[in-house]
Amino acid sequence: MPIRVLPSALIDQIAAGEVIERAASVVKELAENALDAGATRIDIDIEDGGLQLIRVRDDGRGIARAELPLAIERHATSKIATLEDLAAVMSLGFRGEALPSIGSIARLRIVTRAVGEEQGTELQVEGGRARMPRPAAHPPGTTVEVRNLFYNVPARRKFVRTAATEFSHIARLTERLALAAPAVAFRLRHNERLILELPGASDERALTARIARIVGPDFLPRAIAIEEHGGLSLRGWLGLPTASRASTDLQYWFVNGRSVRDRLLGNAVRLGYRDVLYHGRHPAYILELRIDPQLVDVNAHPAKLELRFRDSRAVHDYVFHAVERALAGTRPSESVPAAATLTLAAAGQSTGATQPLWANAPVVNDVDRQLLWLRGAADAAVLAEAAPQEERPLGTALGQLHGLYIVAQNSAGLVIVDMHAAHERVLYEQFKLQYEGAAPAMQRLLEPLAIHCAAAEIELLLEHEADFSRLGFELARLAPDKLALRAVPALLAGADVAAVIAEVARDLGREHGAHHLDGAAHRVLGTLACRSAIHARRRLSLPEMDALLRQMERTDRASQCNHGRPTWTRLSLPELDQLFLRGR
Repeated sequence: MPIRVLPSALIDQIAAGEVIERAASVVKELAENALDAGATRIDIDIEDGGLQLIRVRDDGRGIARAELPLAIERHATSKIATLEDLAAVMSLGFRGEALPSIGSIARLRIVTRAVGEEQGTELQVEGGRARMPRPAAHPPGTTVEVRNLFYNVPARRKFVRTAATEFSHIARLTERLALAAPAVAFRLRHNERLILELPGASDERALTARIARIVGPDFLPRAIAIEEHGGLSLRGWLGLPTASRASTDLQYWFVNGRSVRDRLLGNAVRLGYRDVLYHGRHPAYILELRIDPQLVDVNAHPAKLELRFRDSRAVHDYVFHAVERALAGTRPSESVPAAATLTLAAAGQSTGATQPLWANAPVVNDVDRQLLWLRGAADAAVLAEAAPQEERPLGTALGQLHGLYIVAQNSAGLVIVDMHAAHERVLYEQFKLQYEGAAPAMQRLLEPLAIHCAAAEIELLLEHEADFSRLGFELARLAPDKLALRAVPALLAGADVAAVIAEVARDLGREHGAHHLDGAAHRVLGTLACRSAIHARRRLSLPEMDALLRQMERTDRASQCNHGRPTWTRLSLPELDQLFLRGR
């Protein structure tokens, strides 16, 4: 076949394939045009999943009668005029591709009235051919009707899913648009049935109602607000680690008001949650990043869903550290919900606790020692006595339950603490501080400890020798299957460190080659904390229990261990009264 210039209609259909993937793509382009036009209300009507009809109506500025024929010409736009404009674009649309692309693969009708004009104008396009504009009655704003999508592109239409599936994409898209533009009212109907009605949110209460309507009423009560400003600005809500989900269905990212699905931003948040989420769980969040438009390229994806940052490392680190700092405050307090919530059934029915989605991890090593940071029962008693009752979210220890849990009481009711998980988090945060410090506190042993390990496990330990050294360990090979331990962190003085190191070696062997966001250093620290923490059946005195509770209250992220398991829960006095039918 000889080289030839393709017909303009075919060129338009090829270009449309990059912009219009499905019916939801049409809704996205039209709704974004409405937002760019300053609309305060957008009505979306859908029939048959968008294949028969997509109608988007807004009350924006409208299109001037003289400019309407230009609006359906490829690369005709009012959003940019120069390369400098493209480098700093803030509008949602800017390429001038949407309307001509839609007109080439559907029957398109535009009725618009610009602000200041006395009469509206109608323009119809079919198969890429436009009819002459004509006068039409219309209030200020624009209505765009798209009928018979892909009617002239059968190869595309056969890949369209069911009407229910296609409409579900439209509904999710509308929700994202509504979160990105909270001040704009949205209404969505399918086959003349009202699906979504969202008034414009003019205050915080209305915004809260909109978020609850879109993502569910349980999100905000189980989330913390984040707001950071500087060269960049990040604000929104981070779901508590205990509000994690089995999928990524509740993750919303907005950059300069644009809904995006950006891998770099998603990874930055995931790294911020790295040691407070249980394996296989995903965080929930709604986040908006504000950045100088000259520092981000929004023209990197046909559908403008992905971005390219000029300094991607700086953006990644900014988001990661902001999320990490916000989550550091998830320690036991009266203002933060308990890590796990005990739910009582109604009176007259059986009662019980809602079980977490994970089981307690087994504890292998028996470290027969006192709590590492406890200098004595007398010091612990003084520490517990010094803190006023109202400053003790975890209350005062009453005793142990089966050698697994600490039972305490505070002014609100009953507190139950998983002592291994709690101590693991305390140790982990202390290890991290020591690792990041300049000179670790270490204790040199009078005689080196000989640790027997498999040769491959010793190789793995020595691969991480620099990480161990920064913690205060001094390791050396004695033989192919024997390791010498000459110094230990002061934090672990008195512990069965040889057993801990052997367990760490085995853990590294099991995880060798696995992908980790945070690399080997934090993996080693987490394993050390887990293997060094007090374990099941370890009997603690009341002063030791109280000391652990006080330490938890001062430790970042203490509501979860570094595997993401909850460390504590509480049962309020009203819940206890309900359990025993008091006052009935």
